[in-house]
Amino acid sequence: MSIEIKISKKKIPYKIAMLYLNKRVEEVKNGKKRELLWILEHPLTYTAGVSYNEKDILDKKIKIIKSNRGGKITLHNPGQKIIYFVINLNNRKKDIRKLIDLVENSLIQFLKKYKIKASKDKKNIGIWVKDKKIAAIGIRVSRWIAYHGCSLNISNNLNQYLKIIPCGLNNK
Repeated sequence: MSIEIKISKKKIPYKIAMLYLNKRVEEVKNGKKRELLWILEHPLTYTAGVSYNEKDILDKKIKIIKSNRGGKITLHNPGQKIIYFVINLNNRKKDIRKLIDLVENSLIQFLKKYKIKASKDKKNIGIWVKDKKIAAIGIRVSRWIAYHGCSLNISNNLNQYLKIIPCGLNNK
């Protein structure tokens, strides 16, 4: 069974995307729909993963949406591509680290096509250009269905990161 690829041209509000993603997870679990790869952008949104810390919110005026994904505080904004997926690991090796490696390697290969030399960091999940993070990964797994995904900074306003400590990492 092939993976459905969905590309949204309009910005999708985070909460609407999560409703769609969570419904798709249940449909994949129940064998009613195929796996999904969804590329989109969000309007300006700050989200908190399951391991976030209040001290990572520097501007207490911003609105944070809590998420069930892994990771800490992050930013989604126009110009940043979000790649959500729903992958059934029951049909593959049940190896989350291997999935993260696959996502990281795919992002590195994608960036290489644009002559951007990116790499992994042994201590921190994500993709790096020198000492700056260009892509974040946040995954949740339920009954071996992996979902959520990654974000890739392309042409977004990086100054909006100054309101948080993204992914719990200072100055990255």
